[in-house]
Amino acid sequence: MNTLHRFDELDMKLLYELTRDGSISVPTLSKKLGINASVLYSRIKRLMKKKLIKKFTIEIDDSLLGIGVKANVGISRDPKLKDSIHKKFMETAEVISISEVTGRFDIMVQVYAKNLEALHSIVIEKIGKIEGIQSTETFVELQKTDKDPVYLIQ
Repeated sequence: MNTLHRFDELDMKLLYELTRDGSISVPTLSKKLGINASVLYSRIKRLMKKKLIKKFTIEIDDSLLGIGVKANVGISRDPKLKDSIHKKFMETAEVISISEVTGRFDIMVQVYAKNLEALHSIVIEKIGKIEGIQSTETFVELQKTDKDPVYLIQ
């Protein structure tokens, strides 16, 4: 049985518009796309049911919350302590995401900090002292440019 869901052009247009502005109202979207609002409601509901749309969220201006530095930290670890290390990262407020990766690191974590001094403290005092962490390398984000995902380009 083929479990791959089929998504048509309207689905892709909906994804594109909702990715750009998740708070757009269905009536506004209806006018913009020239599609009946009831059709859009049912399409959105179907995309959520099929789990293509996992959730609607907001974008926050981190700088207004005092986050001045973002970094990725490459980490080498003892594989035997994988679960306990992951648990410690989940408990560390400044760790925003955890990715197991291939390559020279075992894990990449994204860290948000107030400033470079705070970042240094997080990497040395919080991450570096977790049992099983063998080494870290920090990559400070200087500039980031987000772009629309390729599958959303019309």
